[in-house]
Amino acid sequence: MQQLSEAHQRYWQKNLRITGVLLAIWFFVTFVIAYFARDLSFNFFGWPFSFWVGAQGALVVYVLIIWYYARTMNRLDQEFGVAEEEE
Repeated sequence: MQQLSEAHQRYWQKNLRITGVLLAIWFFVTFVIAYFARDLSFNFFGWPFSFWVGAQGALVVYVLIIWYYARTMNRLDQEFGVAEEEE
């Protein structure tokens, strides 16, 4: 079995922490907010809030999660010297 260097271990710990936090946000938006949104009976931009969460809000959060992950991982790759070379 190959031993990981100290730098690789720190890289993977940060990677897993970022992934875990973003997955927790995804789970919260997908299941928790969507489950309880029906109980939130107020209008948001002229639509019922539950409709807005299901149709628009969750998608916006998903795109933000993807953007944040890509940006953060590019910075992390640069920090630890494992970034892909651009041609």
